[in-house]
Amino acid sequence: LTSVGDSFCWFAKNCVPARYEKEASEREIPLQSLLTEKASLLEPGAGGVMALDWLNGNKSCLANPNLTGLFVGLTLSTKPEQMYRALIEATAFGARAIIENYEKSGVPVREIRAGGGIVGKNKLLVQIYADVIGLPIMASRCPQVPALGAAINAACAAGEYPDIESAVRAMSCKDFDIYTPNPENHREYEYLYAEYITLHDYFGKGGNKIMEKLRGKI
Repeated sequence: LTSVGDSFCWFAKNCVPARYEKEASEREIPLQSLLTEKASLLEPGAGGVMALDWLNGNKSCLANPNLTGLFVGLTLSTKPEQMYRALIEATAFGARAIIENYEKSGVPVREIRAGGGIVGKNKLLVQIYADVIGLPIMASRCPQVPALGAAINAACAAGEYPDIESAVRAMSCKDFDIYTPNPENHREYEYLYAEYITLHDYFGKGGNKIMEKLRGKI
């Protein structure tokens, strides 16, 4: 995925009306926390809105940096939290597409472990990923997973451990929160994912080159 947190940050900075910022300020919570709270009240499908998660192109599986984002289903009644949830769902659909590509290439995916800042801050996102993918997700409780990984490699390089496997066993975080797929939501996402793949293939595999044309790349 080329942009996950960056997409949410872009949306919060550019697509949210002042009244939402005012509410977040009055409640002394981050704007994205407010959007997540409101998005959590929606059913799968974000109230009829779907997105393509290509705001920074697509590296996997299409390897095309000139693809762009897309929203389908916007109306005069669409609310920011619908678009925000649609972006979350789009990144989950994109992750599932990557997993399925691995499996088609002979690399089975039997478990998923997640770490990083978003995982610890946005439980809705991790649950949506589990519901979309259909596998439990083990979310690390370590608040600084990349830093821990760097420290593990540094300890091994400094000779504290004989090999990286030993360093990982000694230093890795072993505390996880488990997110189990909601069967009802997973069934709904099966239908929505099929529609996502239709858009994915149409705009990403040559059905329509409008994204590249608009960027002047064709």
